[in-house]
Amino acid sequence: MTSAFLQLMRDGGPVLWIIGICALVAMFIFFKKTFQFHREEVNVRELVRGLENVLRRNGFVEAISLCDNTPGPAARVLSSAILAYERKDEDLKQAIDDACLEELPKLEKNIDILSTIGFISPLLGLLGTVLGMMETFQTVNVTSSMALSSTELAGTIRMALVTTAGGLAVAIPCYVAYNYLVSRVNAISLDMEKAASEIVYFFNQKDKNENQPEK
Repeated sequence: MTSAFLQLMRDGGPVLWIIGICALVAMFIFFKKTFQFHREEVNVRELVRGLENVLRRNGFVEAISLCDNTPGPAARVLSSAILAYERKDEDLKQAIDDACLEELPKLEKNIDILSTIGFISPLLGLLGTVLGMMETFQTVNVTSSMALSSTELAGTIRMALVTTAGGLAVAIPCYVAYNYLVSRVNAISLDMEKAASEIVYFFNQKDKNENQPEK
């Protein structure tokens, strides 16, 4: 199996090795981002409910500690919101937006590389095929037509097409992986927005209750 794979890579030429390196890079990025998203996955609704229970008794230190001990960007956005409210910042929404803008690049980091690899892999495969066909016709040109059998010619053409197959074999999973990771980023971003909206609503209600005159 290994020897057949190495022989296939050698027959495909240097372009196929480049495609293979692209495949390894794509796999590394996909597994790294998948592990990152899995590690930071958290039930945002339960986190917000827990923070609201703590903040009702003005336990800001406990709330910040709870956010710090909870993984995920939503927890960090909530922590920024709580700190801004504790500092009596007038524009709480701006503090939350700044925190979200800081978290989004971390989520999207390196994902665009998958899209790039998915785009260029078929082009690299086509380049390898063109180079292989050029070499094939060069062989036909320098070899007598009587000495070059149809079987040998078919073999050279087949190997010229290996790079195109390799490029497509890398591009298709890359596009699937890219769309999957983008969907995960969108889901996490939606969780951040929901958490931010709920904590802002909680703070607004808390301020209204505290400012109501006692009867």
